[in-house]
Amino acid sequence: MIRALYTASTGLNAQDLNVSVIANNLANVNTIGFKRSRPEFQDLLYQNLRLVGTLSPNGQQVPTGAQLGLGTKTAGIQKIFIQGDFSQTQNPLDIAIQGKGFFQISQPDGTIGYTRAGSFSLDNTGQLVTVDGLVMEPAITIPTDALDISIDSQGSVAVTQPGATAPTVVGTIQLATFQNEAGLQASGFNLFRETDASGT
Repeated sequence: MIRALYTASTGLNAQDLNVSVIANNLANVNTIGFKRSRPEFQDLLYQNLRLVGTLSPNGQQVPTGAQLGLGTKTAGIQKIFIQGDFSQTQNPLDIAIQGKGFFQISQPDGTIGYTRAGSFSLDNTGQLVTVDGLVMEPAITIPTDALDISIDSQGSVAVTQPGATAPTVVGTIQLATFQNEAGLQASGFNLFRETDASGT
């Protein structure tokens, strides 16, 4: 009876985790660049009550064994990096990535964070920054006298300035890609960190 309760409790824990992951997915349904998670489970070790192929008391080989399962456990919680929906925002600094890739963001500790959230604005120096004020890497600075800003499909950022006959390219957005996106570590604030599992 005690073993049955333990086995059942592993299932309850698994379902609790599953519901928690779903709740987090739903809570972030309007979060820009958010990627949903999916829990993965695996069965625990089995207790062998009778091995397959052993002999019965009358000397006959038994066709099936008897293995008693001991429950389930969490194997992992995987991020699903599928293409999200596009939406028009009328902000020339809002950028969407089609296909693979991450924007590179300079973090306060000097490391680089990675995000799919393309909601950018300008800080007081004219640099492209995230909603939290973190600077895009490599840094792109928009001149204060820029009349218009455009970003093409290759990531080139161009501005139109007074008296100019053609736009001037002031920088290029460089995306980072990874061999195993599921190996990235979520660090909050729409950012991910590179790990040994993610590759480069």
